[in-house]
Amino acid sequence: MIRSFRCRHTRSLFEGTCPRQWLSIRRVAERKLQLLDSAQSLLFLRSPPGNRLEALSGDRAGQYSLRINERRRLCFIWSDAGADAVEIVDYH
Repeated sequence: MIRSFRCRHTRSLFEGTCPRQWLSIRRVAERKLQLLDSAQSLLFLRSPPGNRLEALSGDRAGQYSLRINERRRLCFIWSDAGADAVEIVDYH
């Protein structure tokens, strides 16, 4: 379950309003957000392999990411209660 968002644009997309800058990734991003919201554990997010669930390091240590496309990732902090600080970020 998604408990909090770090980015207002990500929250808007989750609530059904797509920011203009994300029109090209809307369908995939919405699907990943729904998947994250319904996840009961990190193991649930490992399938399908195309999600590319990764534990992040460096300045994002403690966060995980799911791949949306080559440039964008859905980043979040996971706990037993669900996902916090959810945001879509541009990696490049």
